[in-house]
Amino acid sequence: MANTRKATRIGIMTGGGDCPGLNAVIRVVTRAAIHQLGIEVIGIEDGFLGLIRNRMRHLTSDDVSNILTVGGTILGTSNRADPVRFAIGKDASGMPIFEDVTPRVLEHVAERGLDGVVCIGGDGTMTGAAALIKRGLPCIGVPKTIDNDMLHTEITFGFTTAVQTATECIDRIHSTASSHHRVMLVELMGRNAGWLTLHAGLASGCDILLIPEIPYDLDAVCEACERRSKRGKRFTLIAVSEGAAPKGGHQTVEKIVHDSPDPIRLGGVSTVLAAQISERTHLETRATILGHVQRGGTPVAFDRVLATRFGFKAIELVAEGAWNQLVVQQNGHTSTVPIESVAGRQRTVPLDDPLIAMARAVGTAVGD
Repeated sequence: MANTRKATRIGIMTGGGDCPGLNAVIRVVTRAAIHQLGIEVIGIEDGFLGLIRNRMRHLTSDDVSNILTVGGTILGTSNRADPVRFAIGKDASGMPIFEDVTPRVLEHVAERGLDGVVCIGGDGTMTGAAALIKRGLPCIGVPKTIDNDMLHTEITFGFTTAVQTATECIDRIHSTASSHHRVMLVELMGRNAGWLTLHAGLASGCDILLIPEIPYDLDAVCEACERRSKRGKRFTLIAVSEGAAPKGGHQTVEKIVHDSPDPIRLGGVSTVLAAQISERTHLETRATILGHVQRGGTPVAFDRVLATRFGFKAIELVAEGAWNQLVVQQNGHTSTVPIESVAGRQRTVPLDDPLIAMARAVGTAVGD
């Protein structure tokens, strides 16, 4: 969507789960907008919640100094606020009551004089942005997620840092697995996509990789552990995605957050599997859930550069009046697609992905 009217003031927000590299985007968008385009930048606090509650603040070049290497987001974030379906209270049974508060958001945008909003986030944030676009709020999307599951982009910033962090953690568990002769399961994030587990598992030399795209056979997993034991390999290292599920079974749900746009929170599959493997094989088995350590910390150099590239492209779109686009990387080059084309969708690992073939080639089991 092109808008010939020159933007004079834009908002910027970070939504969904945090990840390394968010501050790098905030930095380049703010500085390029101010110094190159003469545009004012308004920081929206805590994602869509800031638009709903009118929590915004003016950003200067000094405000974004020295944040390139800082993890998380200086603006804060939220994964519970959806303007179209916002929890305003609870009914008699304790369940949330939802209301469409988009008109309130548009009032706040008009009050602040925003010509559009740069939305940094994953598929959930882009789903929210797509809804606001339909109500007349111009948006530009910048893709972030450690899950790497955004459609139409080869990579998202935050992913590479998460892979590095997860790999280092698995390396440490590798040494204790060897010392104690145990089957060690390491549970990684990723929701319904196995990219993080696949990359970190291969990088750390795991013996078994379990991802959501390939339902696992418990018998096959146990046989792989016993086969290693019989060959004199006195430990087995298993990387398992939180979204992995057995053949004919269901994903392991840790809890349901009823007032969230994405209420189902996966987790605990490694604990379930550890008990099953121990019972069947009589091998000492332990499970470690990495959890939010995968989201934190300083972004690696690759993510800092990628986030800066994406953020700079977003400002170029603002300058062109090319709103309602998502910045993506395709064939190694920065490009764009309509935000609505990624709303409510996820990019999962295809079964013919070369990394799966590589895993099999080096003798790594994938649970089937």
